[in-house]
Amino acid sequence: LVDTPRRVVAALKEMTQGRHQDPAKILATVFDEPCDEMVVLRDIPFVSLCEHHMLPFAGTVDIGYLPGDTVVGLSKLARLVDCFAQRLQIQERLTQQVATAIDEQLQPVGVGVIVRANHACMSCRGVRKHDTTMVTSSLLGAFRNGDARHEFLSLARSP
Repeated sequence: LVDTPRRVVAALKEMTQGRHQDPAKILATVFDEPCDEMVVLRDIPFVSLCEHHMLPFAGTVDIGYLPGDTVVGLSKLARLVDCFAQRLQIQERLTQQVATAIDEQLQPVGVGVIVRANHACMSCRGVRKHDTTMVTSSLLGAFRNGDARHEFLSLARSP
């Protein structure tokens, strides 16, 4: 137990390092590639800390966007998720921050983000409900309604 405080501090620093990252820099490198087809990256894993209880919540993120004139490397989308997840956070804000950063930096025709997560504050304390999954979404631009919305939601759900 002597080294436990040091390890806890190190763990908290690691799990909150995203607050020092600039999402605009993560998405700064784009490729001029006119594209009118949807790009979807599914099942991006993440772990975050609930800002209310400082207990972890973990899950996956699905991101889809209609690029327009530029595309971004897929690894940048995964890095963006880490940037926002590695903070004291709530799932609702995480979902919005990822979608808004993509919308502002890439200026796509549309963007969709779905986050699915299990929260330790639900399973380890309080109501103690195991195996519950919270799902949040943010749909912007062309993804707010119509065919693009339907296509993204269908791709995000398909096996």
